[in-house]
Amino acid sequence: MRGAQELAEFILSHYRGKIIEIGIGHSGDVARLIPDLIATDICPVNIDGVATVCDDIFNPTEELYRGASLLYSIRPPLEVQIAMGDLALRIGADVLIRPLEDEIADLEGFSRELICRGEARFYLYRNRMSRGREKR
Repeated sequence: MRGAQELAEFILSHYRGKIIEIGIGHSGDVARLIPDLIATDICPVNIDGVATVCDDIFNPTEELYRGASLLYSIRPPLEVQIAMGDLALRIGADVLIRPLEDEIADLEGFSRELICRGEARFYLYRNRMSRGREKR
């Protein structure tokens, strides 16, 4: 995936602790670059070098996500983005979305910023209720 390195570098330079990729599918391009990352998908997947857990973002196992500083996803549909925002509000995490084309949700309770790093273009949703989780 183009921009995987830049996206991973952004995440590692801005977040600490538990980082979770939602809906990893069969591509671990970014996940392989983030140590101790947890990746979830609704279907069981096996990606070398990445810890994956079967979970449904529409009915999440909240214990898995508690303590996460960031939830991110690559090319998720709008309904997944909204479910991520709902969960992130409950657990106090930020959300990062690398959208497919112009599918960009307006997540209530977050401020949204377009970030461009090299070939990586993504949206960072900062949780207004949980300042201090991001590295400063």
